[in-house]
Amino acid sequence: MSGSDVAANLAAIEPLVADAAHQGAQLVLLPEYFGIFGARATDKVTAREPDGAGLQQDWLARLAREHAIFIVGGSVPIAIADPARVRSACLVFDREGRRVARYDKMHLFAFSRGEERYDEARTIEPGTEPVAFDAPCGRVGLSICYDVRFPELYRNFGDVALLLVPSAFTAVTGAAHWHLLLRARAVENQCYVLAAAQGGLHANGRRTYGHSVLIDPWGEVVAELPDGPGVVVGDVLAGRIADVRRELPAFAHRSL
Repeated sequence: MSGSDVAANLAAIEPLVADAAHQGAQLVLLPEYFGIFGARATDKVTAREPDGAGLQQDWLARLAREHAIFIVGGSVPIAIADPARVRSACLVFDREGRRVARYDKMHLFAFSRGEERYDEARTIEPGTEPVAFDAPCGRVGLSICYDVRFPELYRNFGDVALLLVPSAFTAVTGAAHWHLLLRARAVENQCYVLAAAQGGLHANGRRTYGHSVLIDPWGEVVAELPDGPGVVVGDVLAGRIADVRRELPAFAHRSL
């Protein structure tokens, strides 16, 4: 559960990454806003980094290199021409610490119910292009949080083994829709879905839903962490994907 101090957040996450690597993880996904979950939406703008360098980016590259893993930073605020907004970028680093992919969040969260109000468009500029990359488990599609409500994004990826959904779902929307949406994306694309999620009561009073989870191509939960800091570890099995697609060949029956 991240807060407003970037350095403190990274220090708290580092031993969890080491734990995942020790358990044999070849790819590690961090939640949305892993580096900064500020008291105000504008705090991430203050913590923005130029593309290619900065505290969060350098830290990701170092951990990937030190542990010889692929590491995916769920979202990093990247500076743009507009000084009041950022791009919310999901960044992927390979085993040698090289950045191999950047996806900018395309769908920006908005929600209003009672006193609870969110509008990411005020501080984030949307991305425009879907992004996938090659990992040890196969082809991997990138997305961030609110993107999961838009199945057409995932259709763009074609044949993938894994979809990533780093998130910071609110407690209200998470309780209603989190597992439903993730399982739907897994079932309709007949692939694995890995979602790393912020979870708990943050310093700004916002409560996030948590429930980091790995889901298989049949929609079954492989591993889950309901709340708090920790690690979810599981395997992306090519044989499982092949079996599901052979038994129920929906992937082959796509018409669009």
